[in-house]
Amino acid sequence: MPITARYRPDPLFETLGPEFADPVSAERFPQHALRWRNQAWAARVGLDELNAEEWEAHFARFEPLPDNMPAPLAMRYHGHQFRTYNPDIGDGRGFLFAQLRDDAGRLLDLATKGSGQTPYSRFGDGRLTLKGGVREILAAQMLEALGVNTSKAFSLFETGEALTRGDEPSPTRSSVLVRLSYSHIRFGSFQRLAFFERADLMHQLVEHACAAYYPQHLNLAGEERAIALFSEAVAATARLAGSWMAAGFVHGVLNTDNLNVTGESFDYGPWRFAPTSDPSFTAAYFDESGLYAFGRQPEAVSWALAQLGGALSAVCEASRLEAELTKFVGAYQHGLRDALFTRLNLVPGAFEADLEFASQLFGWMTQTQAGWDQFFHDWYCGAASAERAAASPQASLYTDASFAPVRAGLETRAPSDAAEQLSHPYFQRPTPHTMLIDEVEALWAPIAERDDWSLFETKIAQVAELKDAMGLHRSVARSA
Repeated sequence: MPITARYRPDPLFETLGPEFADPVSAERFPQHALRWRNQAWAARVGLDELNAEEWEAHFARFEPLPDNMPAPLAMRYHGHQFRTYNPDIGDGRGFLFAQLRDDAGRLLDLATKGSGQTPYSRFGDGRLTLKGGVREILAAQMLEALGVNTSKAFSLFETGEALTRGDEPSPTRSSVLVRLSYSHIRFGSFQRLAFFERADLMHQLVEHACAAYYPQHLNLAGEERAIALFSEAVAATARLAGSWMAAGFVHGVLNTDNLNVTGESFDYGPWRFAPTSDPSFTAAYFDESGLYAFGRQPEAVSWALAQLGGALSAVCEASRLEAELTKFVGAYQHGLRDALFTRLNLVPGAFEADLEFASQLFGWMTQTQAGWDQFFHDWYCGAASAERAAASPQASLYTDASFAPVRAGLETRAPSDAAEQLSHPYFQRPTPHTMLIDEVEALWAPIAERDDWSLFETKIAQVAELKDAMGLHRSVARSA
């Protein structure tokens, strides 16, 4: 029987067969202490009425959901990791264990992180630290609030093991995370099939991806369908890169196994939000060359798309794929403009003029090192916030002559409903809610020291207020 009438199981991935994943079993943990339950998204997929025991059964012991996958599957894929091809990876500490439809009819995955060893764990223990789970919740919640297409942290249980890690004081606490994601079919899923020269399986995966995510292309066949899928991936991933830049977000590890065909941000490890505009700002301590630095993210995404195109050339004419890839720049520019204008709640105008405004804005922010989040807080709704901006902690920056071109752009793009938008109590605050690394470390300290989750809960409430203030529960993006 369905858990609720809104629960709509649809386990499509397992129909691909044994060439794409391996059946695995979840680890049995000594403890199941619930630390996070995403009730809002549970309601959207019909799982909100699970009681505490049922939630634990499905998301800590991983008992199958009704009419869903009978056993978890560790997905097979390869990938370029810091631009070095690695054929020895796959789901090493996670698995896919359910697929279901949300209230908009979209197919979504429930998958894990930290659920134990798989055939692809290599020398890893298959576990996730509790701090890693907390950081994933914070990243996903903040990105969702800022309008980024992101996976959702769905559930987190502390699991009662002591883990040894080189980048955390050890022993450290353990956890198992469940994330809700639009797709776990990575660029590396296609790269693996190209590596093994399995054009037959490549066609099968292309057909599956179209059926699951781009059904408008199912009427196409063979090469045409693969071209259409690649075109969708280029457009979606370009938009994603633009939204990261507007959010001031640095993913940290843009390997081809961390990018998927639906252009959804996921798998948050050493992420950071930039305090100021710095193109060289990096998130991962091991990114010594700055390959995935803030300002290089569009380049990194474009390069990864080229690798996806290279894999698909096993079933397509390479020149046609290259032609689709040339559309990345335009799609990125539109994605950046749309994300930037949504975050500032501005009305778009002529596209080229909007791009010039964006360039002036980012240039000014880099030059002055203005607080990133503070600027977006101060100038929400453009010039309608001039009085608010004049009272900002960084108001002196706005009176300098260098700000004049940016201010001119803000003055011509204020929305007609600015007064209503700015009436939210959040915009009466002198400073914005942020998610900088010092804040993350500060809220983790009491959890680690005395199991005090109050600062974490406060931060989650602040992010919810930010999301509500920006009106991202409804469409605020305006078409040009």
